[in-house]
Amino acid sequence: MGENASFWESLIYAHPTCTTWKQEAEGSIYHLASIFFVVGFMGGSGFFGLLYVFSLLGLGFLCSSVWAWLDVCAADIFSWNFILFAICFIQFIYVTYQVRSVSFDKEFQELYNALFQPLGISLTVYRKIVLCCDAEVVTLEKEHCYAMQGKTPIDKLSLLVSGRIRVTVDGEFLHYIFPLQFLDSPEWDSLRPTEEGIFQVTLTAETDCRYVAWRRKKLYLLFAKHRFISRLFSILIGSDIAEKLYALNDRVQVGKGFRYDIRLPNFYHVSLPETPTVKSSHHLQRNSPRRKLTGVTNCDTSRKQ
Repeated sequence: MGENASFWESLIYAHPTCTTWKQEAEGSIYHLASIFFVVGFMGGSGFFGLLYVFSLLGLGFLCSSVWAWLDVCAADIFSWNFILFAICFIQFIYVTYQVRSVSFDKEFQELYNALFQPLGISLTVYRKIVLCCDAEVVTLEKEHCYAMQGKTPIDKLSLLVSGRIRVTVDGEFLHYIFPLQFLDSPEWDSLRPTEEGIFQVTLTAETDCRYVAWRRKKLYLLFAKHRFISRLFSILIGSDIAEKLYALNDRVQVGKGFRYDIRLPNFYHVSLPETPTVKSSHHLQRNSPRRKLTGVTNCDTSRKQ
C-alpha cells in the first residue's frame, strides 16, 4: 500500500504546480486547430461521414503540428501531432478509394437514389445486392411476355426499373406494374425456398421495359449470409404486395354497388352467404395474393350471371 501511495503522490505532486498563468493567449494556429477538432467530431457515419471526420481531424492535427513547431518549440508535441495527421491522411485516402470503387452504372445509381438510399442502405450493402444480380439490367420489348400463365416457372425475383407491365389472368386485366415495383412479389411470397411453382398470371410489357432480376437460389444464399439484406427484402416485398392488393381492391365490386374491402374479409363473406367457406389462414398464406383476389373477381362474376 505504501508503494501505491507513493506512486500516486509522485504522480500528483511531483510536478511543479501552475502558480502563475500565461497572460497572453496562444497563437491563431492553435485556436484554428481546436476549431477543426470540434467541427470534425460532429461527423456522421458512412463513407462520406468518414471522409468528413478524417479530413477535418487531419487539418486539426496539421495545425497543431505547425503550432508545436513554431510557437511551443516542443519536438514531442510536434511528433505526436504529425503522426496523427499522417494516420488521418492515410485513412482519408483509403476511404476515398473505397468510395470510388463502389460505383455503378447509371440505372443502378438511379435505383439506389430512388429506393435504397431513402431507407439508409449503405453503398457497401447495396453493392452486395447488385453483385447478386450480376449488375445486369434486362430489356423486355413491347408486347413481349415476362411470364405466361401456367407455363413460366417461378425462379427469380425482378424489380421494374422503367416501363409498364400489364398483369392479366385468363385474358382479364388485373392491374399494372410500374417502375420501382416488383414483377413477381406475390409469387415469391407464396413459395418456400425449397418449393417450386409456376405463374398463375400473365405479365406483358405495355412499353419497352427494363428490369433487374435476382435468381431465386442465388438470392436465398445472399439472405443466408446477410440477415440484414433478408429483412430489407422482406419489408420491400411486403410493401409491394400491399400496393398490388389495394390496386386490385379498387377493381373488385360486390353486388348492389358495394365495394369489397380487403381489410374486412369477414364482412364480405357474411354479405354473400353463398360464397365458399373461408380457408384456414395457413392455407391462405400459401397462395398468391393475385390468385386470392382473382378468385373474388370470378366469384362476383358468377353471382351476376
